[in-house]
Amino acid sequence: MSAQRSLAVLGAVALAVLLAGHGPASGGQDPAAASLAGDDFAGPEGCTSILVGPAASTDGSVMTTHTCDCGTCDWTWRHVPAADHKPGTKRVIYHVSQYKTWPPSEGPKWEAYKKDLAGLEIPQVAHTYAYHHGMFGYMNEKQVSIGEATIGCQRKMVNPTPAAKLDLTMLTLLAMERAATAREAIRIMGSLAETYGYGFHDDGEMLAVADPREAWIFEIMPVGPLWTPESGKPGAVWCAQRVPDDHVSVCPNESRIGEIDLANKDFFMASPNAVSLAVDMGYYDPKSGKPFNWKRAYSPVEGSAVSTNGRYQRLWRILDLVAPSLKLKPETPNMDLPFSVKPDRKISVQDVMAITRDRSYGTPFDPVQGIRGGPFKNPNYFRGTRVVDHGLAEYSTITQSRAGLPDPIGGIVWIAFGSQDTSCYMPLYAGMTEIPKSFTLGDHWTFDRNSVRWAFDYTDYHVQPVYAEAIKDVQAAQKTYEADLVARIPEIDQQALALWKKKPAKAAEFLTAFAIHNATAVTNAWWKLGDDLLVKYNRLYLYNVEKRNMVRGQPATPDWWKKAVRAFDILMEPVKK
Repeated sequence: MSAQRSLAVLGAVALAVLLAGHGPASGGQDPAAASLAGDDFAGPEGCTSILVGPAASTDGSVMTTHTCDCGTCDWTWRHVPAADHKPGTKRVIYHVSQYKTWPPSEGPKWEAYKKDLAGLEIPQVAHTYAYHHGMFGYMNEKQVSIGEATIGCQRKMVNPTPAAKLDLTMLTLLAMERAATAREAIRIMGSLAETYGYGFHDDGEMLAVADPREAWIFEIMPVGPLWTPESGKPGAVWCAQRVPDDHVSVCPNESRIGEIDLANKDFFMASPNAVSLAVDMGYYDPKSGKPFNWKRAYSPVEGSAVSTNGRYQRLWRILDLVAPSLKLKPETPNMDLPFSVKPDRKISVQDVMAITRDRSYGTPFDPVQGIRGGPFKNPNYFRGTRVVDHGLAEYSTITQSRAGLPDPIGGIVWIAFGSQDTSCYMPLYAGMTEIPKSFTLGDHWTFDRNSVRWAFDYTDYHVQPVYAEAIKDVQAAQKTYEADLVARIPEIDQQALALWKKKPAKAAEFLTAFAIHNATAVTNAWWKLGDDLLVKYNRLYLYNVEKRNMVRGQPATPDWWKKAVRAFDILMEPVKK
């Protein structure tokens, strides 16, 4: 093909796109054409955790989030009741992989994992709290809550050896059992990891740890494969920084703690080797004259939203969403972005839900700009950029820890199974004594109509072919089953509070029945929604069920797409010699 013809054809393609108003956003780069920055220290880009302080939220609640984004991991949940233990009782420690699953025929993961003994038993406490957990412990009856994000660490810090008895999931379960506050949870996890060694399945990890009064970012890492308990040294290195009460912070698989001030005990906690390990391993030179910086020492990830062509854009995007007045630049290296920001306005739980569904539309990283989204603007088609986690999510959680209410009523875990944009958040109160059975069932390789996750995947599957149209039907269902319920929560709280004042057990029964009934209604609605979408958009036409007719040519592919196809045909037409 001649150079002139090549330019003409490329111009035709650009013109077809621009005629439709789908040209690249200003400042954007083509992710497919550019190389990505190195990510030696970055964990899998699959979990985003947002933290909202009590003075930054509309209702005074402290919030955390977690996107459990794996694609093949276990999504089942369970409730663990409170228990009393006799003196001398031991707590058996297991290795719990975030990623390992078993076929349903072998039983639920949360029984099967007990096959993987870590070879350690520790003294049990006299009383353990009730809690809800999935991949990690998410909330206990004291409203202690957790969100997670893998952050990675320097390579020689990794410790997959049997000497490391504790991995991350096990640490969170122990925190749920034993902690009445966020600070207590951090100290428990840190102390146990120092004593018994941390790593095995996991390396650098972040936990968003909260209670009704404060939120903390807790980061923990192994100390290398040569560590042994006999060394007398800590078997982990960790640091925690409190989010200011009127701020919002976020961890998108990147270490977030920078310079630390351990003298300020109201905002920092750390293991005794927090600085000395970096000196010993050559990650920090105290003679340099530079202050110690936690993330630059242990988990440095260079690059910005722009330089990585959107791969590391979640940090900038979320901070910019909550505080646009700061005019944070996507060109700013992520390690230079602030630990937290004061939001321009207070954040509600529905705002947080919206953030978890964000796709960076209208930014240089818009996944449907140009022809990336296909004729129906599907943000899942082009995966050259990474927005807030979608597509591979097992589930996402939003925890609310609320002061002013008894703990069983004040704590809520909102959970949405599957991709957030096509799912629905459902509440689990801290005081519930069981969770819906459908939450305990299913895996990726066996279709199961008794599993809540499959209901949401069923609808999601029928949204994908005509995304721009079908997502409107989903959003209407979300308004009915999610937004309307959020507005009703204060009423539910008061009903539960009235019962709690008479007899706490009655409040627990009420909250359990309410949450199970709601989850059942939502699950049934999503199974029906999937059926309705199949009928309505069958064979890419629009079928009007009420009028029992078919609107031919609908949902029609837009003109800009047809022009782009014709331009591409010209591009691929063989040259006549």
